[in-house]
Amino acid sequence: MTTNRLEPGDSAPDFSLTDQDGGTVSSSDLLGTGAILFFYPAAMTPGCTTEACDFRDSLAPIQAAGYRVLGVSRDDLPKLREFRERDGLTYDLLSDPDHAVHEAYGAWGEKVNYGKKIEGVIRSTIIIDAEGVVRHALYNVKATGHVARIRKLLGLD
Repeated sequence: MTTNRLEPGDSAPDFSLTDQDGGTVSSSDLLGTGAILFFYPAAMTPGCTTEACDFRDSLAPIQAAGYRVLGVSRDDLPKLREFRERDGLTYDLLSDPDHAVHEAYGAWGEKVNYGKKIEGVIRSTIIIDAEGVVRHALYNVKATGHVARIRKLLGLD
């Protein structure tokens, strides 16, 4: 169970993950640009699709503000490719099958699902600046309306 919760001002943990096409994306690739990492439970489920499509639909202003959007889940590469293609997602989806990056970012831990305590993905979004510093760490977010909240935090609305 995770006890790691990032706070604004923390250095973003290092990572290296595989994207939907088999390429590698590392935290060092994000230096010099801002990044929004959103951790979601499972590709092609209703809530995750809503959140992913909201990011897709807000991508232009987010990118214009200097941020790269990356979705992170435990899904395998074929499922990530299918999700990306099915919903026209135009940003990378990263696979973290052993949930090590989820844990490092505080997006893994105990949660209540249908009244039962389980350990799993905590829907979370981490906003990182160009120097690799956490600016916002949002945990237990709702899929619906979440991207609108991020747009406000970034001053885009």
